Amino acid sequence: MLPTTAKNLKKMTARACMVGAGLVMFTHSAWALLPIQHWTEPNGARIWLVESPAIPMVDVQIDFDAGSRRDPAQQVGLASAAAMMTSKGVRALSAKDPALDENALGEAWADLGASFDAGAERDGFVYSLRSLTEGDLLSKAANLAARQLGEPSFPQAVWQRERSRWEAGIKEANTKPGTIASKTFATDVYGTHPYGQQTTAQTLQHINVSDLQAFHKRYVQTCRARVSIVGALKKEQAQQLVQTLLSRLPARSAADCAPLPAVPQVQPLTKAVEENIPFQSAQAHVLIGQPGIKRNNPDFLAIMVGNHILGGGGFTSRLTNEVREKRGLSYSVGSGFSPGLDAGAFVVGLQTRPDQAAEAVKVSRDVIQRFVADGPTEEELRAAKDNLIGGFALRIDGNRKLLGNVANIAWNDLPLDYLDHWTDRVEALTSKDIREAFQRMLQPDRMVTVIVGGKQ
Repeated sequence: MLPTTAKNLKKMTARACMVGAGLVMFTHSAWALLPIQHWTEPNGARIWLVESPAIPMVDVQIDFDAGSRRDPAQQVGLASAAAMMTSKGVRALSAKDPALDENALGEAWADLGASFDAGAERDGFVYSLRSLTEGDLLSKAANLAARQLGEPSFPQAVWQRERSRWEAGIKEANTKPGTIASKTFATDVYGTHPYGQQTTAQTLQHINVSDLQAFHKRYVQTCRARVSIVGALKKEQAQQLVQTLLSRLPARSAADCAPLPAVPQVQPLTKAVEENIPFQSAQAHVLIGQPGIKRNNPDFLAIMVGNHILGGGGFTSRLTNEVREKRGLSYSVGSGFSPGLDAGAFVVGLQTRPDQAAEAVKVSRDVIQRFVADGPTEEELRAAKDNLIGGFALRIDGNRKLLGNVANIAWNDLPLDYLDHWTDRVEALTSKDIREAFQRMLQPDRMVTVIVGGKQ
């Protein structure tokens, strides 16, 4: 028997599906009718809101500058551990607010038909709330989320259990060629930069409950919060929601919020690096790349469109055509950039027979070098634009996708009208723009190549 609120959620979901097809087109054609509202609360929290009244639901994302790049070198995994442990219990503050363990928390969220999660990314520490807005469901969900956000209990026994599970998972993952390739690649590309740090059993052993508590106290503060909201709320309701969500954190004004220490910049490679790692496997795992770009780089759109042509566009990309279609060296091959607050990596990845690894690497390098030197053809550029612009509506066809775009704008300090002009800016790009952007970003003669399982 479903709880009443779960039944309500099921009904709301069905109703949402009925209006979904029309909402997709409405959202794309009438984005200007749903402008992003932005303001800063007295406590320093910054808010971005899109009113989306079609469905009685709200999605919220709260970001803090506390991702894995801020993990101490001896405690890599600290941010991820703190995120994982937020769902394992909350402290008791009064008879009205008794302690809840992980099972009680799970049952409480199930009864509300809502969800609240935490996660640690490379740059950010992220909380996500989803709830219906009908009746008192949102109020109850917000109050429960506030406790989980502001009063995590970090139970010692649970942390020891989860740490043991995590260590076992790391041990198993390290037996797989894909894991070995990824870790080696990250170390070679980023060097000593935090982007290249690896969580190990040793670093986890250096993390105690007191470290989790200190992490939460230092980074999860109202003045550091960036809150993105998409849903059936007016500004006044959104303000009240944010106040509730952050109410269990210590009161602090924006003026008292000291800047966090700067994180060192990712350094460019000074020479090519090649790693051939023996491994008994049916397929050789190959990664080729180097540091790429920051997300706020003015070349971002040119790089995005260019990468679609080079290796991000699936079966239409150059890498697929040259490596798979013409030579049959790999079932799939692709390229991508991972921009962040710092320069995330550019990477080409593929799997191939061990005896074909050297040839696959040579062909891939040649494709990269030619693309950087010459850029795309006019035909390639037209096809990429048609594909990306034609698929733009799918980027914003639901609350969560809208939220992802709003959070992207919030996190990277992009203009509030960024989405309004996205298709126009993509359409305006020329082959010259893309060629010059790639020449600024990539140095084909100074790339990392990692082959795990290739023929020695």
